Order: sequence, then C-alpha cells, then structure tokens
Amino acid sequence: MSKGNTFSKLIKRPHLGSTRMLGYALTLHDYDAWEGASAVWQARLTETERAALAWAALRSLDHDDAVTVAETALGGAGAPLPPFISPMDEASFWADIASESELKAYALACFNRLSKRDQRAFLSHVREAA
Repeated sequence: MSKGNTFSKLIKRPHLGSTRMLGYALTLHDYDAWEGASAVWQARLTETERAALAWAALRSLDHDDAVTVAETALGGAGAPLPPFISPMDEASFWADIASESELKAYALACFNRLSKRDQRAFLSHVREAA
C-alpha cells in the first residue's frame, strides 16, 4: 500500500475536501476562489477548526500584515457618523467599535486640525490624565 493511500485513510472526509479546496484557491489565486474556499470551509469544518486555520494563517504573517488582513476580513467601524445629539457620545460609541488603525488615523487627523491653542490644551489634558 502506498503512503498516499495510508494518509488518505487517516484524514477525515470533510478535511480532504477542505484541503483540496485550499489547493484550488492557491492555484487560481483570485477573489472568487478564496470566497469559494471560505464557503467550503464553513460547510465542512467546525468552528474550532476554522478558528485554528485562521489563527495559523495570521500567525504566519508579520504583525502589521496580520492586523491588515484581520481588519480587511472583519471590517472596521468606518467613518464616524455625524452627531445626532452629543458629539462626545457619538465619538465614544464610534471609538468602542473602531479598529486600532482607525483610532490612530482619526486621532492624529483630528489633533492636526486643532488650533495650536487647542492642541496645547489637549496635550495638557492627556498629561494630567496619565
């Protein structure tokens, strides 16, 4: 008996289809192939198996790339909404769901748009809070 036959008997049937789909996605390497792989994995793998697969894939990337991939897959908060009642309440709500890169980008952009006087007051507030 060849090793290929031995290993295929050890691998569970849903896992064979899932690994085959990985090969197809890697070979075709386009959005539709990866979207199809995602659908197959959702149908054939348990949530724990999919989480382990995602964990292993993210761990294979450097930190910044892993964050970019995760944010792309999960989506961020998007742009803050215009305030309905209180700008501070809306900003706090948005900040609770924003990704780290969104927080940094909007914080820096907002800080840079403040007047010099307001920038000094903000920095003084942050120093006191720390």
